[in-house]
Amino acid sequence: MKKNKPLLKGSILTALIALSTPVSALEKPQTMEDMWKIIQAQQKQIDEMKSGMQAASPDKTAGADVKTLERKTDVLSQEVEKLRTNLTIPDEVQYKSAYGLGPAASKVYQVGKGLSIGGYGEANYQVTTGDEKTKNDNADFERLVLYAGYKFTDNILFNSEIEFEHGSTGNGGTASVEFAALDFFIDPMANIRAGMVLMPMGFVNQIHEPPFYFGNNRPEVERRIIPSTWREIGVGLFGEVLPNLTYTAYVVNGMNAANFTSDGIRSSRQNGSQAKAEDLAFVGRVDYAPAFVPGLSFGGSAYLGNSGQNQTFTNLTTKAQQNVNAFTQLYEGHVQWKYRGLEFRTLGSFGHIDDAGVLSAAKGQTIGEENYGWYSEVGYDVLPWLMPNTTQYLAPFFRYEQLDTIASAPVGYLDDDTKNRQIYQFGLQYKPIPNVVIKADYRNFTAKKGSLPDDFNLGFGFIF
Repeated sequence: MKKNKPLLKGSILTALIALSTPVSALEKPQTMEDMWKIIQAQQKQIDEMKSGMQAASPDKTAGADVKTLERKTDVLSQEVEKLRTNLTIPDEVQYKSAYGLGPAASKVYQVGKGLSIGGYGEANYQVTTGDEKTKNDNADFERLVLYAGYKFTDNILFNSEIEFEHGSTGNGGTASVEFAALDFFIDPMANIRAGMVLMPMGFVNQIHEPPFYFGNNRPEVERRIIPSTWREIGVGLFGEVLPNLTYTAYVVNGMNAANFTSDGIRSSRQNGSQAKAEDLAFVGRVDYAPAFVPGLSFGGSAYLGNSGQNQTFTNLTTKAQQNVNAFTQLYEGHVQWKYRGLEFRTLGSFGHIDDAGVLSAAKGQTIGEENYGWYSEVGYDVLPWLMPNTTQYLAPFFRYEQLDTIASAPVGYLDDDTKNRQIYQFGLQYKPIPNVVIKADYRNFTAKKGSLPDDFNLGFGFIF
């Protein structure tokens, strides 16, 4: 057996030299099947080497060689894991919306399996103007968002959005989970989503990445009437029932009527933070994009549910206490058309709150029994006219908004005409590449009563 030791050691050294070759020096596998072939071949070689060592009489030199082999095998395993990761997370991503989410938020739906990372950010500089100026000029890194998703199988995946606002958790900044949900794919017509879900209402609440809406600030109608970004804990279905006809429907925890104000329902969002769930709500959406009109889509959504949450409301004047359902309704309809360089959007929303009089007496302010808002906007990419072969984008745009959070006051309470507002906005949107946008806009605010400051905004945004 001793005469076989030099041959055995030579085989070990040859194998170690082979294993020492960096994986990056090998031909990079292009598919998961190629990668497994490499792994299987290397494992076979390792097994043969170990069998040969066991047949020989071990000595100190052989023992050292075994340790070296184990170390090299461990390094090889790590390199193979890197290859597996590189195959799972593609370098080239097609940014397109899927299942109602923004393009960057939809990356996880494109991977074969495993981890997906994306995100977006936006910052702006704001100058307020006019004699009625109520705040100082300011610069704000408004949002930095990370999307983290994991595709467990072809049928089960997790997706999430973690948002850092205003650059810090101090001075009004926050760190929040914007959504975090499991998707279970069963059939194109009916799939399940459960967790912290985005309410499927309007344009911005689901797709709020900065390259995909005009202006540095989201439309006020989609902030005050539809309280974007709006998310709650829930479970529901989504799917495509006919070609280009999609739907989303959830049962979620209801809003908290104790936080309704004269400015609307925005403060009553519970955002999945130990949310009161004595009352549940339903929210649903339908969209249709007819194939015979390229770029056109339209649809609507509805939110219905009690918001009282089994709470007692005390009249500030009489001290009488009362439990109310505070049934809350919110409806919206929207149309969007993108044709060549033209982009057009219009959206209208209407809401109703039962027991608004009881809530007004408990809050000491008028809670609108009805609220409404609408806006229309249009932009046009002019660069193809100036530079026919360019991939860049430059669009002047205009938006008009009208909203009133107290469209109808409850009996016995006065309307507040300062809440009845109009906004005229115009600006420019420039994209040197599709992932990066630079924005400039001016907003003129008017109210039926009182005056509001105008503002000029300059900023940038990006997705990855």
